[in-house]
Amino acid sequence: MVTVKFYVVASSVWLSVLRFIADGMLGKLTRWLRMLGHDVNYFRSADDEKLVELAKSEKRVLLTRDRELYQQAVARGLDAVLVEATDEAGKLADLAGRFGFMLEIDLSDSRCPKCNARIEAVSKGVVVDEIPEATSMYYDDFWKCPGCGQVYWRGAHWEKIEKTLEEAKSRLGRM
Repeated sequence: MVTVKFYVVASSVWLSVLRFIADGMLGKLTRWLRMLGHDVNYFRSADDEKLVELAKSEKRVLLTRDRELYQQAVARGLDAVLVEATDEAGKLADLAGRFGFMLEIDLSDSRCPKCNARIEAVSKGVVVDEIPEATSMYYDDFWKCPGCGQVYWRGAHWEKIEKTLEEAKSRLGRM
């Protein structure tokens, strides 16, 4: 027996073009959403008015932990989410439940966690001078950001990434 879940999306934003803007309290969440392939603008220290104006002009969903900013955005007719969960798995589960996106990292669609550009698969030869020697001995698959030059690979940290995503999926299943 197969169980299929459908989520009602309470937003005017189309799933195929999810674009977010996050306030300064959501840096970690921003990196997670970018790894999942979402276009997320992040501002460490922008004032509320600037965030609201950018969300409106760029047609982005505003993500915030600031109740006052959330209320301002909603009052102006913007799509906004008050992020209330305290850990990353909870935040991801809440957003995936609301917007219906998958909690799976597809590296062919991922964005750079640092600068938001789409990362690109590259051969080891292209990045061998940019990575630790031990890394080049143990790993063969690499991705590079054309925006900031950061190099990525599925290192020892990948287990923790998968564990967080599995926890988020488990919580999503309980919603």
